[in-house]
Amino acid sequence: MDEPSSSSSSYPSSSGGKKKRPRSPGHSDERPVHTTQIYTSSLEDTLTFSDTMIALQLMRTQFPKLEKVVTEPFILQSQLYSSVKDRTQVDRDLESLKKDKVLRVFKLNTGQDDHAIMFMDDYLKQMALAVKRSRGKDQDGTEVFGWFERYVIHLKLEVSIDQRDLFSLLSLGGDVTDKHITLLMNAGLLTRQLIDPNMYWFSIPSIGPVLKGLTQGRKEILSLLNRKKYKEMLLSSLEKTRLRAVNEPSSSELASRLEFGTDLSRASLAFEFRVELGLRSF
Repeated sequence: MDEPSSSSSSYPSSSGGKKKRPRSPGHSDERPVHTTQIYTSSLEDTLTFSDTMIALQLMRTQFPKLEKVVTEPFILQSQLYSSVKDRTQVDRDLESLKKDKVLRVFKLNTGQDDHAIMFMDDYLKQMALAVKRSRGKDQDGTEVFGWFERYVIHLKLEVSIDQRDLFSLLSLGGDVTDKHITLLMNAGLLTRQLIDPNMYWFSIPSIGPVLKGLTQGRKEILSLLNRKKYKEMLLSSLEKTRLRAVNEPSSSELASRLEFGTDLSRASLAFEFRVELGLRSF
């Protein structure tokens, strides 16, 4: 995708638009600048429009709205790499957007390099639902959810956190015990790393069924492609195929859409298959 031209953007920036007329030192008959004008100008100056952000927003709108899927929209990082040409720039943009707390990146257990990208507002909605379910069980220690959102989520932007840092940040809210950590894990907000028990992954609550459907869908798609003479088929035909390994139709559709679902990534099927499914050669 070509980088959007600043002249074609519908949003003005600090470097575009008409030049201001120079003011004389004694000139004072200007209209007063209202607070709303200052805020709007400041907001426009801080907005950045990149291929990465445009792709993320488009993919978010195309996330399937299915009755049995209670997960807020997320984007696979591999999807983003296959949709935006400059991978290095994508990485830079993601780091910037994480620092600005626009989005979070999560490590998935579906593959060594699988990561999910979720806008921060969507993640907070997902977390709120998980907290509501946990508090509904009438258990002690639920104050930890407030500490987690206030002192951990907005301060620790990486995909993982070690136990000492986790306890240190949570202790800003109160006395932390192992029970508090268990509550966070049961709510799906943290998962313990298998290799290092003192490290935790940040996780998206209630995403398990979606990842199961994605994993099963990938296996069947690979099997289907491997049965073809040249290990490839038209995307339009593939999308119409009912995935037998995925029991729920909604999971089947979601698995397909997560792998191939954006218009941006349909230009080169062979490239997309290799990136999305991990196929380096046919």
